[in-house]
Amino acid sequence: MIEISHVTQRFGKVAALADISLRVERSQIVALVGPSGAGKTTLLRLISSCFLPSEGTIHVGGVETRTDSREVRRMVGYLPERDAVYADMRLMEYLNFRSRLKGLSGRARSKRLRELIVRCGLRGLEGALLGHLSKGEVRRVLLADSLIGNPAVLLLDEPTLGLDPANAARVRSMLSAAGAESAVVFSTHDLGEAQALAARIAVLDHGKLVAFDTPAGLMASTGASDVRGAFQSLTAREGAA
Repeated sequence: MIEISHVTQRFGKVAALADISLRVERSQIVALVGPSGAGKTTLLRLISSCFLPSEGTIHVGGVETRTDSREVRRMVGYLPERDAVYADMRLMEYLNFRSRLKGLSGRARSKRLRELIVRCGLRGLEGALLGHLSKGEVRRVLLADSLIGNPAVLLLDEPTLGLDPANAARVRSMLSAAGAESAVVFSTHDLGEAQALAARIAVLDHGKLVAFDTPAGLMASTGASDVRGAFQSLTAREGAA
């Protein structure tokens, strides 16, 4: 579903990513982990075609981001790390606006939004101003937004960042369910979350892909008892290189 081949991304003279290659299958959940500045957000933005790689290619559903970024965006749902909503809009007003931008109309749009209100735990908040919602509620609104178009690919940047345990658990449950329908790539600093949710984990450090394996594979290759130990071992090696 996602094919990343020898991708390098430069910002001026700085290489944010260097020669990254990996593949994500449909109905697979992949976690991106790494220290701050490792390139996780940059990679998500490249997959979504927010910008194009300096070198290499990215295909989403067989479509190359460089040649048809508009078609790629139709296939992708994206949850950014930073919450960005119109504070003076009401929840249903916002979701209706976003669904029109994604091409939904009539009964199909109404049905989809009703489903997402229930699925994302937003029932009873339909008339609330977005600026009056809690961080957890806003995060669930943005998750609903990312799911509106039934995306083939779902990209989530730190989906549980700053959430209380109850809201984080709710978002993880929704993320897990989304993996039955979409290829899901999410970034996280929570290594327990990565181990629990992801079929495969990509470890990034200093813009390089230092490992891409199942949680069990990462532990076996490093001799660690959990993903946290494997991560520490892999990033320590990279830092010493």
